[in-house]
Amino acid sequence: MSQETQKTLELEAALGFNGHVVSGLKVHPDQKHLVYPLGWTVIIKRITDGKQDFLHGHNNNVSCLSVSRSGQYIASGQVNFMGFKADIILWDFEQRSVYAQLCLHKAKVEALSFSPNNKYLVSLGGEDDGSVVVWNIETKQAVCGSPASAQSAGHCYTVKFSNQSDNIFVSAGSGTLRVWELDVPNRKIRPLECQTGKLKRIVKCVEITEDDGFVLCGTTSGDVLRVNMKTGLLSDCGPVKTKHSLGVTSLRLWSSGLLLVGSGSGSFSLCSSANFKTLKRVELEKGVTSIALGGHQFFVGTEAAQIYRFSYDDFKAELVSTSHSSAVKDVAIAHGVSELFATCSLEDVRLWHINKPKELLRITVPNMTCNAIDFMKDGHSIISAWNDGKIRVFAPSSGRLRTTLHNAHKLGVTAIAGAGDCRRIVSGGGGGQVRVWELQPNSHRLVASMKEHKDSVTCIRIKSDDRECVSASSDGACIIWDLHRFVSLQTVMANTFFQAVCYHPDEYQILTSGTDRKVTYWNVYDGSPIRELEGSQSGTVNAVHITQDGRHFVTGGDDKLVKVWDYMEGVVTHTGVAHGGSITSVKVCNGGRLVVSTSADGAVLCWKFPHAAVSS
Repeated sequence: MSQETQKTLELEAALGFNGHVVSGLKVHPDQKHLVYPLGWTVIIKRITDGKQDFLHGHNNNVSCLSVSRSGQYIASGQVNFMGFKADIILWDFEQRSVYAQLCLHKAKVEALSFSPNNKYLVSLGGEDDGSVVVWNIETKQAVCGSPASAQSAGHCYTVKFSNQSDNIFVSAGSGTLRVWELDVPNRKIRPLECQTGKLKRIVKCVEITEDDGFVLCGTTSGDVLRVNMKTGLLSDCGPVKTKHSLGVTSLRLWSSGLLLVGSGSGSFSLCSSANFKTLKRVELEKGVTSIALGGHQFFVGTEAAQIYRFSYDDFKAELVSTSHSSAVKDVAIAHGVSELFATCSLEDVRLWHINKPKELLRITVPNMTCNAIDFMKDGHSIISAWNDGKIRVFAPSSGRLRTTLHNAHKLGVTAIAGAGDCRRIVSGGGGGQVRVWELQPNSHRLVASMKEHKDSVTCIRIKSDDRECVSASSDGACIIWDLHRFVSLQTVMANTFFQAVCYHPDEYQILTSGTDRKVTYWNVYDGSPIRELEGSQSGTVNAVHITQDGRHFVTGGDDKLVKVWDYMEGVVTHTGVAHGGSITSVKVCNGGRLVVSTSADGAVLCWKFPHAAVSS
């Protein structure tokens, strides 16, 4: 068989929302879709049924987003490495395709805004760039540009076009607030420096009144400035007494002179735009980063990767989307129940449904990190490994804590696997120990402790007959253990920190991956390497998992690519590009129909597995 041409892995669902992108959540003007970034991807999600479309084209994390007033275009900017240009992509919303690719800014695009009649797009570069550029949407060319702020001023954080004119926009930041006028014939933009008197503020967000009379500025000091756009003079400032905790991070003008204000502490307020007095307030989880207005409802995004819905009739928060906001450490598939899988992260374990990608259950352990999880084969327990040295066993239906194995490992529990008899657990620790535990009706006991590894255990897999298991470690060794005599049967060594290991379904071979960027096949009986593949061009291969028929396997790692391999040929058949962080875990599930991958940025992605399964 000749090497197949690499194809693109099709993304089925994305469980995640990057709440750290300021104003990253938008309601499309058709009032039917939400638009938001996740990693390298822009997601268009239908509000009624959650159906998702994906816009692929960026080669690094999306850093800002804007939707044109007509809804015809979406603009997204990205970050890039120092010394490289950061792209802006203009998307055609109806076609879900790239309309134009714009490239001038260095390292990062900080903010984007469309002019009211779709004529222009204004873009703001990041701290290493510091320029503001106006683009002609029809010609797909830059009209003109300028440094965003005066030399004496600090970094600029936001930019926004006026509501009435295609030639007026505002930029704001640390000690800088400017009203710009575009002079198209002379290809220039001219700034009016706004004067705030003795008030020295860092502005993070702006909102312009419908008649373009005033610009409202949310500051890190927790107050809102009102500045006259024509004169550039400070008109008002408030609230005077009770400022918004941890600064104003998001602002939107509502009808009838009302103002929606989000703060860095998570408080979300309805205020009077006349005197900035708070009329209603709700507390959300972590800082508010986006407020998106849409029809009879509006949506709020937070740093906790949560999306809340509010109706205009009342001011009550309804949580409509939730996901991990920090690195996902592991993913586990429920045995025999192909529709369920679990993920673990800082402070929590979450249970998901594959066909309707939504969170079914969340188990929270405050101030702790869950390093690894597994389902017992009978489906009655989720076993989890925690950095406080404990193994916690939960009921998957209710999330109730069934039992805790205290002091399981001194330096934290780093790997875990459940035996097929549903009575034994094999765990690995930060100190290199591999331990076998027996669960009893109302207690547990340590059956054996095996110590040959010299560094933390990163992965454990148990053979289908429960007679053996294999452990991978950062010490460069994978050890196959006899689970009856509790001795090592075979050791494989390599010049790498092993990150993942799995048995081939026939169980005469194991696959390993690690920091040497290799995927290696090993013979179980004599520990000899059979085959070595270049798993990645750059970075560690953190995860490897093989299909039930043994014909294909999947990998993921620091290169942020999900790869599907032909086992016999040793070639990549399909590559999935969407993750914005290092891939931490990857599993084939749903009877070989889906691949679930997780990453360090909190994303959980479901991919359509491209090969038909062969029944044994």
